[in-house]
Amino acid sequence: MIEPIRVVFADDEEGMRLIVRKILARSGDFEIAGEAKNGEELLMLVEKHRPHLVLLDVEMPKMTGVEAARIIQDTDPATLLVFTTAHDQYMADAFSVYAFDYLIKPFKVDRALQTLEKAKQIIRTRWEAEATVVPPLVAAQQGGADRLMLKHREGVNILNMDDILLVQREDRATVLYTVGEGRYVTGDSLGDMEARLNKRYFYRCHKSYIINLNHIDTIAPYGRWTYIVRLRGTRHDALITHEKYDELEKLFD
Repeated sequence: MIEPIRVVFADDEEGMRLIVRKILARSGDFEIAGEAKNGEELLMLVEKHRPHLVLLDVEMPKMTGVEAARIIQDTDPATLLVFTTAHDQYMADAFSVYAFDYLIKPFKVDRALQTLEKAKQIIRTRWEAEATVVPPLVAAQQGGADRLMLKHREGVNILNMDDILLVQREDRATVLYTVGEGRYVTGDSLGDMEARLNKRYFYRCHKSYIINLNHIDTIAPYGRWTYIVRLRGTRHDALITHEKYDELEKLFD
């Protein structure tokens, strides 16, 4: 049985929420975990249900969709965000939080269904990658002189930098994933961690991700202006913005 894709959505207009419900039902394979009338309600639903996809209006009472999206990204940057709004002047703000897509109301049903189909493909591809058994990397691939002292509540870990595959924001904390599916949580910001890592092979590809260049496996399109980076030796992946992708290409020239 195919696992349904959890979705929550927010709009302050009941009529628009009805339209979204009908389009999701028509598309199929979605499980509506909840709907909200404003950004604050949306955040509570996201915290409770951890959806794979969030559809949200920009102009809402109490908290705008863009404000809510920034918090959602800091909780789980892999959550797909689709904005639905009557105002195209917010498009730049929406894509500043790396929205998967931006639908202008009143949007055509076929256009919305196309977006949902692409979202399903992205999410299911990610699930397949996560389900794949990843052989652990036996040894670091660069001379291991660089070490990182990582402080946390339980004490201190000393990590070889070249064993670190990925650093990301997750549940409003910074998480490091290492060779052998190691996972380390720290209160340091991503910016602080970036400053401590060796810039020869660590790259800030997104406001929520730092990747080890030596372990990149594939890069594939993700949203309108983002790509997904898959890394060898881990089931976890990262996002890279279009601008950072162009910059990365130059590093490999």
